[in-house]
Amino acid sequence: MSSTSGPKPADDDAAAGTSTTPERDPTPEPPYSIFDHRQKWLIIILVSTAATFSGFASNIYFPALPTIANDLNVSVELVNLTVTSYLIFQGLAPSLWGPVSDVKGRRTAYIGTFLVFFGACIGLAETKNYATLIVLRCLQSTGSASTIAIGSGVIGDITTRAERGGYMGIFQAGLLVPVAVGPVIGGAISGSLGWKAVFWFLTIYSGVFLCLLVLILPETLRSIVANGSRVPSNPLVKYPLNVYQKTTKVEWLQERDSQPAEKKTIDLLGPFRILFSKYATPIIAFLAIYYAVWQMSITAMSSLFKDKYGLTEIQIGLTFIANGVGSMVGTLVTGKILDIDYRRVKSRYEASFDSERDNEITEAQRDDNFPLEKARLRLVPIFSVLQCLSIILFGWTIQYPHKVHIAVPIVSTFITGWTAISTQSLIMTYLVDIFPNRSAAASASLNLARCLFAAGGTSFIMPMINGVGVGVAFTICAAVQLVALIGPTVQWKFAAGWRRKEREEAALRAEEKNSA
Repeated sequence: MSSTSGPKPADDDAAAGTSTTPERDPTPEPPYSIFDHRQKWLIIILVSTAATFSGFASNIYFPALPTIANDLNVSVELVNLTVTSYLIFQGLAPSLWGPVSDVKGRRTAYIGTFLVFFGACIGLAETKNYATLIVLRCLQSTGSASTIAIGSGVIGDITTRAERGGYMGIFQAGLLVPVAVGPVIGGAISGSLGWKAVFWFLTIYSGVFLCLLVLILPETLRSIVANGSRVPSNPLVKYPLNVYQKTTKVEWLQERDSQPAEKKTIDLLGPFRILFSKYATPIIAFLAIYYAVWQMSITAMSSLFKDKYGLTEIQIGLTFIANGVGSMVGTLVTGKILDIDYRRVKSRYEASFDSERDNEITEAQRDDNFPLEKARLRLVPIFSVLQCLSIILFGWTIQYPHKVHIAVPIVSTFITGWTAISTQSLIMTYLVDIFPNRSAAASASLNLARCLFAAGGTSFIMPMINGVGVGVAFTICAAVQLVALIGPTVQWKFAAGWRRKEREEAALRAEEKNSA
């Protein structure tokens, strides 16, 4: 499951990194974090870079799929199963490393994940058969998949609500860089040095970064170091935190600010309860299907562009740029559109109250009755239809390479990347709104569902293409996506009523308990 930061004060914005002058206040308010602005930026850069490894190890691999199949004397369908296995463990691994991060600390979890990843890359670079390849790809995914969850926990540890959004935006944008540059680097390396050189590159890259991580990243878990002012005796935790303490420009008092926060109980079943709850199941299933179709198209690209247009590994890598750029544009643009849309709905909702009702309805009741689905899900049909059209366009244009210029299917992947990421941003924001106190569990449930669906989809996309043709195969995928729109429809019509009924029942139980 995704990692979560330690317990925080009820209002952390009052302590954003500056302390009250001791001469004026003998008991100054402890800063939320002792890390100053430049130190936070260094930490954010480190964790953002660490989070790219999961996507990077996945996307750098795609251009080499046909070559690997040829060298190992197996079919492309079998090599595609290594993508499937990678996705499965990408969904499951956070359930292991998340609890480690929450209890043992961020540094311990990071070191463990990168050691596993480093070892798997060495093994992959030396692999000589298909069985070893698929086992080590699972191990590689186990080592890299949780870096995103751990990084989110670090950002939560050191930032207040007022500044967290900006840092998280940078963090999320950084996650999409591998989608754009990974295939290009992979195509260039495998095309010139062979596909095993891809894994030697990852070995060197992860080894160097692991050294930097150990030397530079401080422990931030609040249940261990509080706001960064407490240094336990464990040398793995102590260094380099003591260096940050000496160089920070934030005023802090070691004893007064170092009260350890109470550890939260890890709920390993929390993501599964959310996944199968009526409040989230329809929308999670919808997104999982759309994400799976996106991954199916990406997985098939290497083989299709090679077979239909006769491209080399380097040229195949270049074809992935459009999908990556579309993903980054979707993140940057859709977030702003979502905020504007939310403010518009909120403004209309607040304007609907007259003065008499204002006196009768409390602020809590207003929040309970806010049309959350209308504010968050209105754009879902637009992005869904656009993704379906782009998938159909990709399938039918790449089927006739002699009649259609290669630019057309490449442009379609740009649209697919944009709409897929945009839909994911909408749904993730909505789930956090529904489960504000369990946002990490909600993220883990969504991650688990989409990775498992994608794993299943990528395992049969090439057999389906070989059986019915590219155009028909992706038309079927688009048809399934259209049927999946039932999920948001159910959410739109019934979710608000379900939540309202649950609140009323909870209030009734509380009233009966008090009267007893």
